[in-house]
Amino acid sequence: MSRPSFCQCSCFFSHNIFIRKYNTHFTYSSRLQFLRDYNNILESVGCVSEVDQDALIEQIEQEVVRRKGLAKASQARRLLVTKEYTPLHADIYSLKEEHFTDEFLRLVTKAKSGECGEEDLVAVGMTPHRNRIYSFPIFTKEFCQKLLEEVKHFEESPLPKERPNTMNKYGVLLREMGFDEGFLDALRERYLVPLCSVLYPECGGGTLDSHWAFIVTYQTSTDKDLSFHYDNAEVTLNVSLNGDFTDGSLYFGDMRDVALSETTCCEYRHRPYYGVLHRGQHRHGALPITSGQRYNLIMWMRSSTARNALCPRCDRSPQLVPVQDGYGDGFTTSNRACVSF
Repeated sequence: MSRPSFCQCSCFFSHNIFIRKYNTHFTYSSRLQFLRDYNNILESVGCVSEVDQDALIEQIEQEVVRRKGLAKASQARRLLVTKEYTPLHADIYSLKEEHFTDEFLRLVTKAKSGECGEEDLVAVGMTPHRNRIYSFPIFTKEFCQKLLEEVKHFEESPLPKERPNTMNKYGVLLREMGFDEGFLDALRERYLVPLCSVLYPECGGGTLDSHWAFIVTYQTSTDKDLSFHYDNAEVTLNVSLNGDFTDGSLYFGDMRDVALSETTCCEYRHRPYYGVLHRGQHRHGALPITSGQRYNLIMWMRSSTARNALCPRCDRSPQLVPVQDGYGDGFTTSNRACVSF
């Protein structure tokens, strides 16, 4: 079976542009549109002078330029890494069952058994939390230690690196390191899709056919927290790779279609080597870390079946832009015309 052609929605170049200084996501198509649409918001966040507004617009326009060149630059970095990087632990680039805990393997076996519901997964080790958040031990301590050593080894290399997304400045893209084909594809297809098909069938849990995966790093001197947001995903996996930190819990509100004024939050405290599954449109953030370093593996899993009908970023029928390499934002052509950009 041939792999479909993956795409982005053109809104990637205009929507959800996060500016940390103002802790706000913006949509930008022109200066006129921006000043008209955000006049009241700019005033409320203290961006009132023409100098401040010019600086903000310049920063946004730079991000738009970066996004337009991102796919080509990412492909070039990946090819360079393939050619010049020598892994520290080459064995972890291919997924093996020995990387997993016995508890996680039991969960996957149960999910694949046929007649299975949430209560059946809970009975064999899945821990349910409020609002359909689930946690479970996933990777062994030994594997997590090797992965962290590999990430640090890569970070110390002179090779170019791209930040994970506009909200996380510190971390690495696992695709550019070479983890997609042998590791992440298998993790999603063989292990996570069976679980998500049971837990999140209504948002594409059984049809997750692409992903965007990265390691994020938190410490008091760099990124120490994460603002309230939702993910560009149908389902998110968040794995805590270490325990050498204090605080930094996740907090969850409601789904993004619930008014912020009506949102109540609950807290999830990270446990080393545990994974957390939640719906991508479930708003969440990270509280400040107060000591140490926290490393998390984040995997945004996407269903082209779900997002081809409605883009979760702009809430419209997607305007497809083809990508030459990788999964784009998880859209596929599906006999629809693409636009050039």
